[in-house]
Amino acid sequence: MSRFYITTPIYYVNDAPHIGHAYPTVIADAVSRWHRLLGDDVLFVTGTDEYGLKNQQAAEAQGLHPKELADRNSTRFRAAWDLLDIVYDDFIRTTEERHTRSVQKFLQAIYDNGDIELGTYEGLYCVACEAYYTEGDLDDGLCPIHHRPVELVKQENWFFRLSRYEQRLLDHYAAHPDAVIPATRRNEVLGFIRQGLQDISISRSSFDWGVPLPWDPTHVTWVWFDALPNYITAAGYGDDPERFAHWWPADYHLVGKDIIRFHAVYWPAMLLAAGLEPPRSVAAHGWLLVGGEKISKSGAKFTQITPADLVAEYGVDATRYHLLREVPLGGDGEFSYEGLEARYNADLANNFGNLVSRVTTVVGTKCDGIGPAPSADSSLKDVAADVVRATTDAWGRLAPSDALEATWQLIRQTNAYLEAHEPWKAEPGAEVDAVLGDALEALRIVCILASPALPRSTAEAWRRLGLEGTPAGQRLPAAVEWGNSSGGRPIEKGEPLFPRRKG
Repeated sequence: MSRFYITTPIYYVNDAPHIGHAYPTVIADAVSRWHRLLGDDVLFVTGTDEYGLKNQQAAEAQGLHPKELADRNSTRFRAAWDLLDIVYDDFIRTTEERHTRSVQKFLQAIYDNGDIELGTYEGLYCVACEAYYTEGDLDDGLCPIHHRPVELVKQENWFFRLSRYEQRLLDHYAAHPDAVIPATRRNEVLGFIRQGLQDISISRSSFDWGVPLPWDPTHVTWVWFDALPNYITAAGYGDDPERFAHWWPADYHLVGKDIIRFHAVYWPAMLLAAGLEPPRSVAAHGWLLVGGEKISKSGAKFTQITPADLVAEYGVDATRYHLLREVPLGGDGEFSYEGLEARYNADLANNFGNLVSRVTTVVGTKCDGIGPAPSADSSLKDVAADVVRATTDAWGRLAPSDALEATWQLIRQTNAYLEAHEPWKAEPGAEVDAVLGDALEALRIVCILASPALPRSTAEAWRRLGLEGTPAGQRLPAAVEWGNSSGGRPIEKGEPLFPRRKG
């Protein structure tokens, strides 16, 4: 059995979740579900980032202690993920005791190796990013990410000697070309490293909402040096060496392009300094945009779309499908209700939902509700085999949009197959049985392949097809071989899985 470890970013608790947070979380959930279909031992981790000046200021603005705000908003993230059928294995909060122990052990290891030293820093600081910038980084004097004024800060801090890891990082990426994907982000990371790495301040003494440094408790850890180790905490670092040896390194850190520098420059250097392996791959996704603006908690009102908004209007599976299908991983994508509506009607109502409805209905009228067996030499057999290969390849390279497009080819081809043979017009008999048996077998395979994206509707379609267990409980590749099921099962008609919406 292979093991597979995937993470999302951990999300700031300064406000409630929006669909910009849901986007990578749904992707990670679907990818982890795919690996469970493969029979892999899976660890899928998400959580909340609860320390740092930004969270402290947000709490103070609401008259709360930072822990009160963290407790409230961490619960809101859990509720959002429950709403979207996110099945994580661990939800980590950086204020947990296990994480404090892990961070302090990690920091102590780097300190003991001589890569953390005391110094004085003066620089331009963005509170929203919790990061320093140079004049050249700024956009008309503003933070390049949040477009807000930065502050000139001078203080005595502890520094991580990042500059010592410049060549080791270049060597690592030369030896592991897929350690950052897509290639455009890898090139961005390499360009940043080749410009020359500066040592980074990793502590703060101006506030106390953070993890104290183990050798100097008058300083708390800079939030990124506290947040990034969540990935090793969840894997057992500091508490369970055997568990950590099993799970580390992570297969994928799925992150937004705006935090690629922290994950693909700072984080691997920190790990190397502590004597640990870097992650196998950092996969950077683009932004969801509304009217050309990034979806955010602090942006314009019209960009603050929550998962609950979409689920209430379109349902869980349609929301998940749109987030996975509409934007190829890596690039920015424009979100619109019009686009979601069009994708819903075209792919879910007219294709998948329609296929389930017409097959179950015609089996009811032509076969007395008992599903026939598929043909061994059906023309759909080769189509299904090609679709399985393409779908498997796409999920394997972290391309959910391509995977779903491949799966939908089988749906379209099966609908076309039915249109060509028109079993609803024919007299009951062997020919009708063969056509409907083939369509049922194609649908069975579709339910398995689409289950990472559409867990509810594929499970319901599976039940209507009279199949045992659930599509998510099947194991690849055997489960998607043509003819892996026999006829003779009662088939149930039902309400449309995705009623067509009138635009």
